[in-house]
This record gives sequence, C-alpha cells and structure tokens, in this order.
Amino acid sequence: MRKRLYNKVNREVLLEELKKDTTPRTTISFYKYAKIGNPSVFRDHFFILLDEIGTLGRIYVSYEGVNAQVSVPTHHVITFREKLNEITFLENCRLNYAIEDNGKSFFKLAIKVRNKIVADGLDDKSFDVTNIGTHVKADEFNALSKDPETIIVDMRNHYESEVGHFINAITPEVATFREELPIVEEMLSDKKDKKLLLYCTGGIRCEKASAYFKHKGFKEVYQLEGGIIEYARQVKDKGLENRFIGKNFVFDERLGERISGDVIARCHQCGGPSDDHVNCANDACHLLFIQCKSCAEKYQHCCSDECKDFNSLPNEEKDKLRGTLVFNGTRFGKGRSKFKQPLLDSSREI
Repeated sequence: MRKRLYNKVNREVLLEELKKDTTPRTTISFYKYAKIGNPSVFRDHFFILLDEIGTLGRIYVSYEGVNAQVSVPTHHVITFREKLNEITFLENCRLNYAIEDNGKSFFKLAIKVRNKIVADGLDDKSFDVTNIGTHVKADEFNALSKDPETIIVDMRNHYESEVGHFINAITPEVATFREELPIVEEMLSDKKDKKLLLYCTGGIRCEKASAYFKHKGFKEVYQLEGGIIEYARQVKDKGLENRFIGKNFVFDERLGERISGDVIARCHQCGGPSDDHVNCANDACHLLFIQCKSCAEKYQHCCSDECKDFNSLPNEEKDKLRGTLVFNGTRFGKGRSKFKQPLLDSSREI
C-alpha cells in the first residue's frame, strides 16, 4: 500500500481540527547544511518518517540541506530526536525549542523541495560557504555586544526587527535576506577591521551571511549560535542579562514570541503601542502588518477600509471582483509602518 506523501485536507478544516485538539505539542526548529544527492527522494522519505509520529510544520529541502520549523506531539519529542538521528547528516543536530508555545504553531505537514533552503541570491561557487564566522553563546554575545569595537547587525527583515531586536543593533530596512547582504556590505565597507556580530531567528541566515562577509574582507565575524531562540533560552536557564528587547518574530501561526516585556513597535493603523502581527482578514490581500486590538475591532481585522468593505461582500460578488482589485498585500506583501519614531530608545543600556 502506497503511503501518503502530501496533506490534501482543506486548510480551514485543518485549522479547526488544530483548535479543538488538546494534545500537548512542542514547537521545534532546526537546520543543517549538507549535500543531498536527490532532494525529491529524500523529501518523500522524510515526510513518511515524520508523519508517522504526527509531526506538523514547514520544511524546505534542497541540494544544500534542510531547513525546518515543526510542531511535534510532546510525548513524541524523544522519538522525533531518534528519527532525526537515523539520518546521518541530521544526527545530533541542534534543535531550537520555542520559548512561548501554545502548541498551535502549525496545522499540517508540508515538505517542499527548493533550490536553496534560504533564498540568499548568492552564487555558492564564488566563495567558500564553509568558512563561517565564530559561533558564540549568549554570554559571549553579551560581552561582544558591549565592546565599542563591535558592530551588531540584525540579519532579519524589517517586519521582524520592528517588533524586537538587540540593543544597539543595526536593523536594515529590507524585505528579504537576499536584499540585505549587499546593503550591509556597502553600509560597512569602511569598517571591515571592526568585530562584526551577526544574529537572526534561529541561526541559519547567519551561517551563509558570516561566510559571505568573511569572503568580502571582514576580519572578525561572529554569529549568535542558535539565534534569538536559543539566546532567550540560555538567558532564562542561566540567569543572564537579556539584551534583546521586545518580541522575536517567528514564521508560524504564532507570529511571535515575547522575549522581554517591552513593546517597541506601533500599530500600523493608529500609531498606538502594539507589536501583534496579523494577516489581513481579506484573503485577497492577506497583508502581514501590526494591528492593535482597538483597530482590529474598528477595521474588522482588515488592514484598510477598502479590505473591510470588500470582505463584507457576499462570496459570489467577491469572486467576481477578485483579481480586478489591488489591495495592500497584493502590492507589498509585508506591511511597513508609517510611524517612524520607535516607542522605546533601543540603544539604551538596561
């Protein structure tokens, strides 16, 4: 009997099932750069392996490795580790466990074959991708971040750093990782003798970025091991100073984990304090933006009056108009705040 290799159940049905499910689940992320000869064959094998224990999540597989964010039934976490260890290049790979976890991070298992596990736009043959920066743990990161000779760079996108970032970090106004690499290189072209300290959500973007910047002549490059997720865990477990302010944006249904009590962002609609990312309720738009509770009620969870009005139409009328109208999400995909002044001085010492 042929085993199921894809989830074909309707999204709305799966979301309802997840809401009703009371099974405790643990959200885990991991990545590994490795040479995979046939990503499609590996993908099918991996799906069967993980589906057997009720794994949900989003996984990218390519010739260069695996990038995964998953949700595992908590009683299967040990089994999950054992199944990963059955795959040689994933044996004992680092797992990042979510800080704030309601068990509702993913509603299906999706494993996709991609050209790269992170869209970086780089020609990997043009430089040594294995010549990466020095990994540092939370305490080492804290010490380096206080060194006046250190430049801290957030390797994430604008909508991620908007709700949370490290003190004194450079947070480029970019929408993609591919866009950020050359911008940071040009921005710091006269500072290649400084210590370059990189961080991202779970560490994967820094693996490639650190090698890229070393190739471009930066002398001392460091990267936060395990990213913000592992940093927050070490800070909590070891009682260290927390130098991250606000929320850590995550790419699942939760859309964020609170690392500190600070709210540094503003609602994109009224400018009031808020760091809650949402997607516009108008599926024809689906813009990712920040919305406070008051504006959520006012705009019926939409990003604009246009989307609110469209969303209130009968389905038949919406179907006729769909494709003929341009909404915010149709044009931009990720919202940008018109309120440039942050709520909190992110350069302060705490």
